Amino acid sequence: MLASVANADEAEIALQFGADIIDLKDPSRGALGAVSLDDARAAIQAIARRRRISVALGDPPYAPDKLIAHARALIEAGVDDLKLVVDAPMLQQHGAALKALASDVALIGMIFADRAPDFDLLAKLAALGFKGAMLDTSNKHGGRLLTHLDVARLDDFCGRCRALGLVSGLAGSLEAPDVPRLLLAAPDVLGFRGALCRRHERAAALDPAAVSLIRDLIPRATPQPGASPKIDWRLLARGFVSGPEREPEIDNVFVRDFIIAARIGAYDYERGAAQRVRFNVDATVRRSGGCADDMRAIFSYDVILDAIRLVVERGHAEFVETLAEGVADIVLRHRRVRQVRVRAEKLDVIEGAVGVEILREQPAGADGRLAGPVGRAKAITRE
Repeated sequence: MLASVANADEAEIALQFGADIIDLKDPSRGALGAVSLDDARAAIQAIARRRRISVALGDPPYAPDKLIAHARALIEAGVDDLKLVVDAPMLQQHGAALKALASDVALIGMIFADRAPDFDLLAKLAALGFKGAMLDTSNKHGGRLLTHLDVARLDDFCGRCRALGLVSGLAGSLEAPDVPRLLLAAPDVLGFRGALCRRHERAAALDPAAVSLIRDLIPRATPQPGASPKIDWRLLARGFVSGPEREPEIDNVFVRDFIIAARIGAYDYERGAAQRVRFNVDATVRRSGGCADDMRAIFSYDVILDAIRLVVERGHAEFVETLAEGVADIVLRHRRVRQVRVRAEKLDVIEGAVGVEILREQPAGADGRLAGPVGRAKAITRE
């Protein structure tokens, strides 16, 4: 979890509620507004190496001399990561200087999702020695990240980063309900500002309750120093509650009659055009123990819809079973899901539908980790 803060006081709140990366930027000065050098030094001193610190270098255009001088001053102050907006002309102009800078600090290339993002830039970043790349939005009133790029595109971005050895990050007016959807793309970092603030206004002060909610929705591997909560919300978000075991409450989360164009079919004539496929999915989910109006307790149907989109975007599938299995595998990555029933029907073959319905469940002894897909066949019914 990356929390963007404007000063040392906000940094302390983000630290208290478990942010992994403290990101310094001035929200009043644009998407990547730079804080003053004095404010940066004060915040870095207050954080005192308790967390990784990133600093935004401001929005472009960048003056070469000022860019490097400011970066060097921040490195001297103790920053770990420097974030700057990149595009092809910028990398061509500043490439040599950035390559030299990358040997002294971790550079994070910011790519704006709402400005025709070019994922081919990732290879150039890797060649220049950048540590990572992050998607963000330039217009904070123009919609969330998922407004501009669907989960399939985000999955492609994160996959390319992994292949190139880059840390991947997703940001851009993210809200709490976006978190479980974005986790499907397996980013290394999720970044927040507005969702952490009072009334969700990015220029307002941080709201401790909002910071706590976002923190609880993002799984983390290790506890923060000194943390000893009565309830471990990190496990709660995955479907486990500390304390005496009790029979969990069960929800059935479903998607009905979702029709999407898919490239499917084993015949040669089916490879020329997409066909309509209808999905019906039922997920049996353990309620995490929270109230029904608590985001932590909810398994979102958007996760199911995004799983379908991800599978369809993988490319041509010869069999409808392949699509159904793929959806089941993705949904079962969430260990709160006990079992999932997927019905996939091709609608353009006959006057009616043909397809498959499968039932998959978690294996016995699933330990609650957010691991890869591990479905086990219970039954297959073809129609």
